[in-house]
Amino acid sequence: MATIILIDPKTGFPLCIAEGSWITAMRTGAAGGVAARYLSREDSETVGIIGAGIQGRTQLLAVNEVREISTVKVADILDEARSKYVAEMEDKMGLRMLPVKSTREAAEDVDILVTATPSTKPLVKRSYIADGTHINAIGADAPGKQELDPEILREAKIVVDDWEQASHSGEIRSAVSKETLSRDAVHAELGDIIVGRKLGRTSNDEITLFDSTGLAIQDVTLAWAVYEKAARKGVGSWVKII
Repeated sequence: MATIILIDPKTGFPLCIAEGSWITAMRTGAAGGVAARYLSREDSETVGIIGAGIQGRTQLLAVNEVREISTVKVADILDEARSKYVAEMEDKMGLRMLPVKSTREAAEDVDILVTATPSTKPLVKRSYIADGTHINAIGADAPGKQELDPEILREAKIVVDDWEQASHSGEIRSAVSKETLSRDAVHAELGDIIVGRKLGRTSNDEITLFDSTGLAIQDVTLAWAVYEKAARKGVGSWVKII
């Protein structure tokens, strides 16, 4: 549950009160799509999804915007969640959906892997990951959460959305706190790649990793776009405050 309040920066007056869960879900998925555009192989067509929740959905929607996806493998500890995901996303996207029971099955032989769980221990071992795979690590967004084998971090080209945030609450947090991963080992922030200050993927064999913690500026930016569109179309309830 989330609420976003947009404030006029010139006057401090509230412009909009919006339900924030959908906005946060969509902007997080979109960030994963942008990461896949710059870090996954251009010929990527298979995706593994670990965690059949809302991020498992929005990540796939966004990745499918930047790559021609044909096959999706999805794993979840709940059979019902996995089945519901397959039925819903197959109908929505028309892609080949394969429900699998283990994280190993979801991670092996895919071009792009999305981890979107609240796990506090590694679910994906290095041995599951083929060279050339791109990983969107989404689930670790608070201290104590971890989805990936530390060996993956040691070998991958790591890109974060924000160093300070990722080092305190992202997938890399545990390794940073144990001093087994330094800031120099992180290749770039995603924005640096987008604007050309750093390169993204440079070979078909490297493993790339996007550690996403989610940024407030993304919420504000998307909420503003939604507010402007709603105002143009007359959508929503208008409230006179004074």
